[in-house]
Amino acid sequence: MILPIITYPNKQLKTISRTVTDFDEELHRFLDDMFETMMQSNGIGLAAIQVANPIRALILCIPDDEGNQEKESLIEIINPVIHNPQGTTLYQEGCLSVPGFYEDVERFETLTLHYQNRHGETCVMEADELLSIAIQHEIDHLDGK
Repeated sequence: MILPIITYPNKQLKTISRTVTDFDEELHRFLDDMFETMMQSNGIGLAAIQVANPIRALILCIPDDEGNQEKESLIEIINPVIHNPQGTTLYQEGCLSVPGFYEDVERFETLTLHYQNRHGETCVMEADELLSIAIQHEIDHLDGK
């Protein structure tokens, strides 16, 4: 199901998202709906708060070298915590909640991410380049930024 994306200046975007504690079928359906919504909107990332659900969940699907986004490349990130951020990089970012607006944003170049998957299992990921930037962008949404 395609979910409506809330856009700036909607005050809901300033909401600080709450920790996910139930890794149930409802969460799984919601994550599936987020993926459909993101793909329909030609995005590479989507935070739950952008579809009016203030939970610490986000999804990312970074395009491959040919620009394709495959479901197999989807990363579902629940309750993310950044560790060991290093370096800085500047990247021109866009946002599905601010259509048509792009701005240079300074981000950490690399990071280690601790998170849970849709089943509540603990995961650790090393991220750099666009993946690192997209993680930081979506976590900003979860933090009400």
